[in-house]
Amino acid sequence: MTKISDLRNLIESPGIVVLPGAHDVLSARLIEQEGFPVVFTSGFGLSASSLGVPDVGLLTQTETLDRVKRIVDAVSVPVVADMDTGYGNPVNVIRTVRECVSVGAAGIILEDQVWPKRCGHMGGKSVIPMEEHVEKLRAAVYARSDSGLIIIARTDARAPLGLGEAIRRGQIYADEGADVIFVEAPESIDDMKIISDSIEKPLFANMIEGGKTPFLSANELEDLGFKMVVYPLSGLFAATKAIQEVVSHLMRTGTTLGYDRISSFGEFEKVVDLDRYRELESRFS
Repeated sequence: MTKISDLRNLIESPGIVVLPGAHDVLSARLIEQEGFPVVFTSGFGLSASSLGVPDVGLLTQTETLDRVKRIVDAVSVPVVADMDTGYGNPVNVIRTVRECVSVGAAGIILEDQVWPKRCGHMGGKSVIPMEEHVEKLRAAVYARSDSGLIIIARTDARAPLGLGEAIRRGQIYADEGADVIFVEAPESIDDMKIISDSIEKPLFANMIEGGKTPFLSANELEDLGFKMVVYPLSGLFAATKAIQEVVSHLMRTGTTLGYDRISSFGEFEKVVDLDRYRELESRFS
């Protein structure tokens, strides 16, 4: 079984698929160690952790692919990669998709925003004409060839053009070969019900703490008819808060003693699998 077929089996099996977001290799390892069957690489998270910048289209294709490859190599479960707009026209999308297959991604998201894009829960978004994104999706289907790569078609039309246009785009993207449809940033549970009633392909939901979409549990989303849900920034936001707290404690007290929400040296060794490298050293040294 390949990672792509593992992901496809999850999508075709009963139950909702929960994808925690990884912003780097370490967070991906932690997600896998917790037992999740899929890892998601968040463009927002990669932008923040790699460059310290917001998700406004500053991370390039090659920078994104480099980080995706490192994450894919570090975990044994399928990885779904956020590939933004595909980084150009349909010919660029062909290269992007082939590179994603080459590095071992199991699925990708392609969105219909104007480049440079921005986080789907930020204001000021614009989308390209639907016909242009259809050509990108056709190029993606062509480029994946017989790999079986899962293509998740995302539309950001809800905010600039309304729910009706977002649903129309989702329906057409489904007809053009997308495996999963992602209508980004619905603004109410009623929006989400209408999306679920209107699109027959598996549906993808995005849960961001403080975002525009009602924040629901995986069970609640499954009841609404969604098949996949990503929590893309939960780990990043939690890590940010933890680092802020520990350095604040250190600044105030001159020590980290008394701050108990911290891994020990030994616990961290287990996360990065030091025993494996000790075994390799003893075997080959």
